[in-house]
Amino acid sequence: MAGASIEQMADRVAGLMGDRLGVRGRTLAEKLRRGRGRLPRRVRKQAEFLVRAVEEAGNPVLYARMDHARVAQAFDACVRYLRPIGARQRWVNRLLDLAAQMAFIALAIGLLLLATLLWRGFL
Repeated sequence: MAGASIEQMADRVAGLMGDRLGVRGRTLAEKLRRGRGRLPRRVRKQAEFLVRAVEEAGNPVLYARMDHARVAQAFDACVRYLRPIGARQRWVNRLLDLAAQMAFIALAIGLLLLATLLWRGFL
């Protein structure tokens, strides 16, 4: 595994974060800093490890000591979580989001109507 392949792994994870989570930034470190709350803790830890591995890959001594199996494991964990979902699942997610928004609006309007009726003395 060459130093460039670790950078390629980080670029792949950064690209998936941009596509799946909509996080902007050029590097994985920037995207991780901006989208910190959008990732689960276990995936965030793996992505942070991958960022450190990219930084250490530039130093030959640290690169020689690097646990390459652990880097591959961190990459796999990130890709497994961020892998693209299918068009059908995206459509279902959009419909569920729309239904949840409509339910929240109906609940808010109902509560406002109830509060108004109580305030005016009709209930």
